[in-house]
Amino acid sequence: MVEILWAGMSIVAHVNDLVDALQAKSAAMGLNLTSQQILHLARYVELLLKWNKVYSLTAITDMHEVLVYHIVDGLSVVKYLNDSKLDFSNILDVGSGMGVPGIILAISYPQINVVLVDSNSKKTTFLRQVVIELGLKNVEVLTHRVENYHIENGYDIIVSRAFARLNLFVELTRHLLSPSGFFLAMKSKKIVEELAELGDEKVEIIETQIPGVLDKRFLVKISNG
Repeated sequence: MVEILWAGMSIVAHVNDLVDALQAKSAAMGLNLTSQQILHLARYVELLLKWNKVYSLTAITDMHEVLVYHIVDGLSVVKYLNDSKLDFSNILDVGSGMGVPGIILAISYPQINVVLVDSNSKKTTFLRQVVIELGLKNVEVLTHRVENYHIENGYDIIVSRAFARLNLFVELTRHLLSPSGFFLAMKSKKIVEELAELGDEKVEIIETQIPGVLDKRFLVKISNG
């Protein structure tokens, strides 16, 4: 058992409960994660709960709600990428915050380079600690405003969750996308107005199924060019 400090109280989280829940949820989504990946995701939940009081990473403080509304929600991106059989070698998570979906993608694709960018130094401090404690060799964490961040070669996928409206997301990060790459934004059902703001962008809407969540969730894929 692992002891976690949460909301000023010492609680005991049963790692086996988290592992069992993650195995069940990922299997329900058709994902075949390894035991090591499941353990890393469980540990990630624990770290979120432990650091949340000081760093205000999420308003959700219940362990199982964190698992469903953050971890499983993030796994919906993995589900889409797996089903699409896309070829990619790097991913940029913009406004990564607590690390969803960037940390989840890094755990799920250890062969892929994942860069997490956030302008909030407290959040990037947390993300660096997660990278250290989970031993994620394929992750780089940067404290930057994304519009001021530049690289020589673009990213295959730029992903975001609760970062900005779709048109602003694209505007601020287009210089970071490779010619053949695409944007992938995690959104709730209230996206009609945001879609209208995109103009002539090439857009695909993917409805995702999150076990345990009744509200609809979507991935908005915006191709480059």
